[in-house]
Amino acid sequence: MPIRIDSIAELRSHLAGHRLGGRRIAFVPTMGALHEGHLTLLDVARRHGDVVVMSVFVNPLQFGAGEDLDRYPRNIERDLELAGSRGADVVFTPTVPEMYGKGDEVRVVAGDLASRWEGAARPGHFDGVLTVVTKLFNIVQPDVACFGRKDLQQATLIARMIEQLDFPIELVVVPTVRDHDGLALSSRNAFLSDEERQVALRIPSALAAAAQDWLDGERDAARLGQRVAAVLAAGEGLSPDYIAVIDPVRLEPVQTAPVGTVIAVAARVGSTRLIDNIVLGEQDERCSAG
Repeated sequence: MPIRIDSIAELRSHLAGHRLGGRRIAFVPTMGALHEGHLTLLDVARRHGDVVVMSVFVNPLQFGAGEDLDRYPRNIERDLELAGSRGADVVFTPTVPEMYGKGDEVRVVAGDLASRWEGAARPGHFDGVLTVVTKLFNIVQPDVACFGRKDLQQATLIARMIEQLDFPIELVVVPTVRDHDGLALSSRNAFLSDEERQVALRIPSALAAAAQDWLDGERDAARLGQRVAAVLAAGEGLSPDYIAVIDPVRLEPVQTAPVGTVIAVAARVGSTRLIDNIVLGEQDERCSAG
């Protein structure tokens, strides 16, 4: 089992010894409810660092009114066992008072990159994300931090924050990990009934269909978006929030889709909101089973 630490002061003291010993610290921040996607981040962190730290903290600042903060899945004992099985040395499990006991009125503001897509659908979400990530970076002081590409806009904003606020941290963004049926792994998948999961599979199927059209020569972004929309609409029970065909740097809509263009989707299946994306031209990333 990894060492579990709840206190900021204790974690800093523990990591200071490793840092003085010249050991490279790799960090994986999570909100728990670990799945293979998180564990893959640990695998990558282990390759980049001598000491691997994972945080498990459900951050209230990134949840808006009416979102799923209260029902977000929590199982710390399971998380500790899984984290240890994949090489985490330390799991940081602060409480909300430990993280925000001095107040939370000071925020990191996400800026224009958060004005669309997830930022528009969830006002204030990315301010909460960047604020907690900043705090965690200051507490852990990692040499490298690993994030998943499923949360593409989040990873892009964190990359910009690291650059513009001069954090001495290497960012590693890890490709999306998918279940056997193609659904992108997410802690929120646990909310889906068996029937809803079948409905949710239209999301990776839609992305795969557009990616195949792109391979067949389609470069018009509008038509690629229409292809996604058509697959999502081929049945009941799924309500898209947005379908975006965007450049990978500024996350702005494009008219034509060269290699590296991102197609991103957010949709609701029942009461569960899911996000997914694909990067065109990366043929190792498959959105459907088989």
